[in-house]
Amino acid sequence: MWHSVKASVVCDKLNTDFKKGLSQKESTRRLKSGGENKIEDEKRASIFSKFINQFKDFMVITLIISAIISAIVTNLQQSNDYVDSIIIILIVFFNALMGVIQESKAEKSIDSLKKMFSPTAKVIRSGDLCKIPASSVVIGDLIVLENGDLVPADIRLVSSSSLQVDESALTGEVIPVNKNSELCLNPETPMGDMKNMAFASTIVVNRPWYWYSN
Repeated sequence: MWHSVKASVVCDKLNTDFKKGLSQKESTRRLKSGGENKIEDEKRASIFSKFINQFKDFMVITLIISAIISAIVTNLQQSNDYVDSIIIILIVFFNALMGVIQESKAEKSIDSLKKMFSPTAKVIRSGDLCKIPASSVVIGDLIVLENGDLVPADIRLVSSSSLQVDESALTGEVIPVNKNSELCLNPETPMGDMKNMAFASTIVVNRPWYWYSN
């Protein structure tokens, strides 16, 4: 909806000062009421669930069936030679254990990378420029972006000059898109044609000022 109204209207509706941004007190209140600016991670499976999931592979199921058949044949022959069955079961168990260990290590590595490359955002609060985690951006924040910055959220331009944004991550289009904060577009305008908006995970080519509007 923000692309279809003037920037001044966005300011009024979000109760935000065009120059000073939100106050620290108000941004804290909005963060508590609206939650963090991030996609919640899916709940991870328990160690037991990961272990059980290792036995869902077709080859593993085949090996287990083979071990059972071998044990049945051995029992029918009354040879008491269950070595083959035991070896197969041990291999399957060891494979499942290694799978759980590798999966857990991969999750820890991903968590470490997330911490290392946690995105930040520059916002104007109470008239001061602050650098905060992107997850702490709230509706109504006045965001400052510089060349090469990752847009931290879906935002409505309020001021721009010769601004271009690389939206290839969103649309696949490799040519940067020219933006214009003065535009008011039709409410039915497709996202790819919203020239007065910038979207999360796109990259700024020139420096603008934005309102965060989500």
